[in-house]
Amino acid sequence: MYLNKALLYGNLTRDPELRALPSGQQVASFGIATNRSYKDRNGQKQEATEFHNVVAFGRPAEIIAQYMKKGRPMYIEGRIQTRSWDDKDSGKKNYRTEIVVENFQFGDGGGVGGSRSAGESAPPTASAPSQDPQDIQYPDEEINPEDIPF
Repeated sequence: MYLNKALLYGNLTRDPELRALPSGQQVASFGIATNRSYKDRNGQKQEATEFHNVVAFGRPAEIIAQYMKKGRPMYIEGRIQTRSWDDKDSGKKNYRTEIVVENFQFGDGGGVGGSRSAGESAPPTASAPSQDPQDIQYPDEEINPEDIPF
């Protein structure tokens, strides 16, 4: 069995560009930057940034193009694909390696450009309870393990 899987969490480096294939299928292309922190030989903290080309097809492409903007965080699962084409002007063969989106989630909305426009609604976020644990009121009835759906 072979495996071609990429997992990325980073910030968009440009707004998604939505276009249609001749078949009518939607395609969104954009970039994501990921950071890595490490210590060099001298013990100094260093940071390296990698830039990834990403493409999404169909309904995911439409959703990503509608809600995502440059600077917003995003989690992507996909496969690595390299495509090639000949440059008509120079006759040179070009290559581009990209991540093809299979699954994705929007990030927390932070980062550069993370503000939302008036027409967009923020995704629901879970907040920690601000109550004192001793003030929590538990139900009087017992929980039956057979009622748990998993």
